[in-house]
Amino acid sequence: MKKALVIYSGGLDSTTCLFWALDEFDEVQTITFNYNQRHNIEIEYSKKTLEIAEKIKNKTVKTHYFSIDLSQIGGNALTDLSIDVPKNRDEKIMEKEIPITYVPFRNGIFLSIAAAIAEKNEITNIIGGWNMLDYSGYPDCRDDFLNAFEQSINYGTKMGSEGNRFKILTPLIKMRKSEIILFGKEHQADYSYAYSCYNGLKEPCGECDSCILRRKGFEEAKLKDDFLVRIGKA
Repeated sequence: MKKALVIYSGGLDSTTCLFWALDEFDEVQTITFNYNQRHNIEIEYSKKTLEIAEKIKNKTVKTHYFSIDLSQIGGNALTDLSIDVPKNRDEKIMEKEIPITYVPFRNGIFLSIAAAIAEKNEITNIIGGWNMLDYSGYPDCRDDFLNAFEQSINYGTKMGSEGNRFKILTPLIKMRKSEIILFGKEHQADYSYAYSCYNGLKEPCGECDSCILRRKGFEEAKLKDDFLVRIGKA
């Protein structure tokens, strides 16, 4: 039986990975992190998307919820409410600068926990929606980091040392946001509750990096945003 663990925030990219994984694997589990993020509304929305996915794919998804308070590290706009989320940044600047929304080593922390959960459940495939193109400049979304981390997991786990090699799967790593959306639609992805806004508002702000890249993606894909359609803003 082919099994996979999806690191699932409930955002657009991880939602795409969820629907893809449900087509590619016999058993899919997810792990969602509450890290005291400003936009923790995404956790509740992620549960709604999971319900939709299970109905569409006629499969049951085992879910894991893990809490870790990254606000204790701070220094970023996603876990420190005293730091404002940048608004209306130029896309060229997004490509060159690591923004204040970068949470120090977040993906490294998440992958370490995900690897432990995967090993306990005898899962060797770990999936995430990391992307090197339409992203906000985060260094822990790059394939060189992810390839190195895959090697580290295999060195540092019982399963890896016994020859049951872990794979970090990155189906979206070299896609533009529009390509991610179209890829998701090929796998019946429903983005009605896929939440992207860094500000954590019920209605997306439309001004943070994540909102801007999402809007651009749907425009280039020539599709209406399912989330905005649902709330009557499309």
